[in-house]
Amino acid sequence: MNRKLGKVLTNQRVPPLPNNLELKGLHVSLTSTSSNHHLEKLYDEYSKDLNGSIWDYMKDGPFSNKLIFKEWLESIESKKDPYYLTISRVKDDTPCGLASYMRIKPQDRCVEVGNISFSPSLQNSIHATEAMYLMMDWAFSNGYRRYEWKCNSLNRKSRKAAQRLGFNFEGIFLQHMIVKGRNRDTAWFSVIDKNWYELKKCFETYLSDKNFDRNGNQKSSLSSLTKKLITKVDPSL
Repeated sequence: MNRKLGKVLTNQRVPPLPNNLELKGLHVSLTSTSSNHHLEKLYDEYSKDLNGSIWDYMKDGPFSNKLIFKEWLESIESKKDPYYLTISRVKDDTPCGLASYMRIKPQDRCVEVGNISFSPSLQNSIHATEAMYLMMDWAFSNGYRRYEWKCNSLNRKSRKAAQRLGFNFEGIFLQHMIVKGRNRDTAWFSVIDKNWYELKKCFETYLSDKNFDRNGNQKSSLSSLTKKLITKVDPSL
């Protein structure tokens, strides 16, 4: 009887854990989250979210005052997994969002991006796109072969963002978590290393100065560039 076994991997190099990272682009920089360096401006940026909707699908937040936010920021800044990065705009050096590498599995060369909280000024911007690109590029450049995105199945904005960024839909895990006392079914997405070369070119085309007119309007949307690479479409979108 012919037994089917998985493909033998020739590259067994274990990728590094993310640590003391400084990821720099044209529009944003990402650095290890620090309450000493990021608290004041980051809190001010999040405070522009008047109804707290940023935190609807997050395990933490919203934060009713700066002291509570400070305590939370201090609790996450030293974590190794999830490993938090603060996203800052280059032009004014203003921290305006957080994201993390999480469920980091170097032996399996698999990592997830999560805990994404964009302030109102970062949402729907080229800065947000570049931040996600820089994190993905670091992972694949350092030998990870699978990059995951998971979100509450009710979070349509997150599901739409995943596909815009070139992630393939993998399905729904029912009753996967309980978050803030509520059921969470989780939508799963991924990008794998063999697709990264072409996807990276999509990001580079989109982020290029040539893709924007003098008023900052895009000529080609990222979704129009990544659409051809997506083989598994989220049926809810």
